[in-house]
Amino acid sequence: MTAAYLREEHHIFRGAFRKFLEKEAYPYYSEWEKKGIIPRSFWTKMGENGFLCPWVDEKYGGFNADFAYSVVINEELEKVGSSMVGIGLHNDIAVPYLASYGTEDQKRKWLPKCVSGEIITAIAMTEPGAGSDLAGISTTAIKDGDHYIVNGQKTFITNGIHADLVIVACKTDPNAKPPHKGISLLVVERDTPGFTRGRKLDKVGLHAQDTAELFFHDAKVPKENLLGEEGKGFYYLMEKLQQERLIVAIAAQTAAEVMFELTRQYVKQRSAFGKRISEFQTVQFRLAEMSTEIFIGRTFVDHVIEEHMQGKNVVTHVSMAKWWITEMAKRIAAESMQLHGGYGYMEEYEIARRYRDIPVSAIYAGTNEMMKTIIARNLDL
Repeated sequence: MTAAYLREEHHIFRGAFRKFLEKEAYPYYSEWEKKGIIPRSFWTKMGENGFLCPWVDEKYGGFNADFAYSVVINEELEKVGSSMVGIGLHNDIAVPYLASYGTEDQKRKWLPKCVSGEIITAIAMTEPGAGSDLAGISTTAIKDGDHYIVNGQKTFITNGIHADLVIVACKTDPNAKPPHKGISLLVVERDTPGFTRGRKLDKVGLHAQDTAELFFHDAKVPKENLLGEEGKGFYYLMEKLQQERLIVAIAAQTAAEVMFELTRQYVKQRSAFGKRISEFQTVQFRLAEMSTEIFIGRTFVDHVIEEHMQGKNVVTHVSMAKWWITEMAKRIAAESMQLHGGYGYMEEYEIARRYRDIPVSAIYAGTNEMMKTIIARNLDL
C-alpha cells in the first residue's frame, strides 16, 4: 500500500537514504548499542548528504522539503533501530521550534548548523517532579540585566549528551496565575556557565540513544536566547507537541511492521513436529490478527499524516494515533517474541531488542493516559 502523499521524488529519496543507511548505519548499529551512543560522525554524514532537516528554508541551508520527506526519514531510521529516535527528534521536533519562533538573527545563527550536523539539538521539558503536567515544572529563569539566571533540573532528555543547543521550558514568571502563563522557552548553548550534564541514563531499551540529566545552577543565558515571547512557552509546546506525537506514531507503526516481517520469516523457517511452524493454524490465526491490526494502524497513521500536511487541526486524531498505534506495537512485540520461542529471548535475535525498545513509545511525548484525556476532552462530554 502506497500512501497518497508520497510521490515519485519521495520514493527516489527513500532509495537514496536507504543506500546511505546500508553503508553508514546498519553495519555499526550493534556496536553503537554496546557503546551506548551514536557517534557524532554519523550526524555529520547525515548532514553532508542532506538528511538532516530537509524541510528548512533554502536560505538557511535546507531544501524546503515537505513533511513527506520527514516521514520517509523517520521510517527508514526506525527500520535500522529505535535508538535512532534522537535524529528524528532533532529533525522534526526540536529544530521546528527554532524555525517557527526564532528571530531572524537566531535562525541565521543556528539553522544552517542544524542542517549540516554541526549543531545537535534537544528539548528539555521533563523534570524529576513533572512529566506530562508541563504546567508543574519548577525550573526558573529570572531576568537579571542582559541575562536570564536559570536554576533547575531536567531529566530523560533525548540527545542530552550530544546536544549543542537545548530548548529549555522554564518559568520566567514563577508567580503567574494560572501557572502555565509563566512558562517561556530559552535556548541554552553547550558552553553556558552554570549548565552541566549529569550521567547518561541507563535505560531498559534504546541503548544507543543518549538520554541524560541536565542541571542548571545559576546558569547565565543571554536574553537574546529567549525563543519567541516571554510567557508564551506553554502555547508553543502545545502547538508543536502534535507533530512530536505524530512522529512517535510513525516510528511505532514502522516498528510493528518490522517486527511482523521478522516473525513471518522466522515461522516459515522454523520447524516443529515435522512441519514448519507457519503451517499450524493457531500460528496462522495469530499472524492474521497481527497483520490486520498493523494494516489498520498504517491506514490511520497515513490519514493523519495527510491531515497534518494539509494544515488541519489534528489534535484529536494525532492523540488517537499516538496511543493506539504504540499500544498495538507493544502487542505485536509480545506476540512476535512468543512466536520466536526461546530464540526470541536471545539478544542475538533482533526481536529481543525490538521488544525492549517499543514500550517507551507509550510513555514519552505525553503518556497514553494523557492521550486519552485529550481525546475525551474533545468529545464534548
